[in-house]
Amino acid sequence: MKTPNSLEKKLNIIGYSVSVAVLLLVSFMRKISIQSSIDFHFLPPFYSLLNAICAVVLIIAYIHIINKRVEQHRKYMTLAMSISSLFLLCYVVYHITTPDTKFCGIGNIRYFYFTLLITHVVLAAVSFPLIVFTYIRGYLMKVEKHRMLAKWVFPIWLFVCISGPVCYLMLRPCY
Repeated sequence: MKTPNSLEKKLNIIGYSVSVAVLLLVSFMRKISIQSSIDFHFLPPFYSLLNAICAVVLIIAYIHIINKRVEQHRKYMTLAMSISSLFLLCYVVYHITTPDTKFCGIGNIRYFYFTLLITHVVLAAVSFPLIVFTYIRGYLMKVEKHRMLAKWVFPIWLFVCISGPVCYLMLRPCY
């Protein structure tokens, strides 16, 4: 499928713009505080569930592509992108409306939690633009460029989708 060069340029501009905007928003969201009459404490279990579902969707998409079912792979990857977008929206809403929850575990579990959390946060930030551009390459059927990115991005995205809910479960007793 040949794609007009102008579509690729437009999607790249959108990809760069969204990546910069999201990374800035997430970087500074702790400095934004919006008062609301709505209690958003229901969001962490919801967006953690979204992350877990996204991990399952990613695995299904991977199974489809290794079995050369490209259309099913595309549908599941679009679903993964949609789930991750909803996750991101819920995550930002929660963190700009609700004070931070401090980890209350003691002993060696603290080291494990903070190592997992830091790894999760760093890889989520690094992978976000890579996920966007891997998706764009796939959408445009730039197969070789897509594969080159996907072989690195997939395991990182999967780790982020699994480690997020694990961090939530470890933090849950501290709410």
